[in-house]
Amino acid sequence: MIAGGSRFSGGGRSPTPPLRRIRWTHAYRIVPSRFPPVGLFDRIAEPKDIDAVMAIESLTNPRLRDEIGALSLVPPARRVSGPGTTPIMAAFAHIPPEGSRFSDGHWGVFYAAHSVATAIEETVFHREAFLAATHEPPTDVQVRCYKTAIAGKLHDIRGGWAAEHDPDSYAASVKLARALRDDGSNGIVYDSARHEGGECVAVFYPDLVAPCVQAEHLIYRWNGARVEAVLKVTPVERQGLPRRP
Repeated sequence: MIAGGSRFSGGGRSPTPPLRRIRWTHAYRIVPSRFPPVGLFDRIAEPKDIDAVMAIESLTNPRLRDEIGALSLVPPARRVSGPGTTPIMAAFAHIPPEGSRFSDGHWGVFYAAHSVATAIEETVFHREAFLAATHEPPTDVQVRCYKTAIAGKLHDIRGGWAAEHDPDSYAASVKLARALRDDGSNGIVYDSARHEGGECVAVFYPDLVAPCVQAEHLIYRWNGARVEAVLKVTPVERQGLPRRP
């Protein structure tokens, strides 16, 4: 519907954002470390089998019953499965009810940043808001960074669209996302509101996202008022360990 006349044209409405082919060979998404690195979708060989496998697993896993309902919004032809796809599909299976910049809480969005630095600043902001709202005492929050790639035609609002980039309100951005998604959009590429010069994507369908590879483990050090430091977790080589039987 977007290629011809759309709901954006005429009537004093804003013009449709330009459609651009995005090819990011590097994109980064940060999630809490409690999320399993290998999950159900990694173990399913064909996307066409997702519904059947989830229906069987949900018989003994109540959490999956909610996921089945959320995934019904993703056309079967646009789903992905196999190694590295659980972090992708989880974005469409676990929809935050409070919504996000480009969702009102009724559809899933895969958010990713073009750099690790931008991904950190975006997630630190939201983690600080959550920890402050729940009055958490000082603590260390462990998160995991995934590396992926993005390829497809997205609507581009970089360099403008001030209301949709509002750091304090998602009203305009959700309205735009709803209209674009209803018109068949794949998603939106936009400027980070939390990291000057950073760029992000909000992808509406899983098949634009390459399988994820685990990257850094990080710790967000919350002091009771803000995240005062971001630490990278690195493994320590151990030598001279006794051989286990």
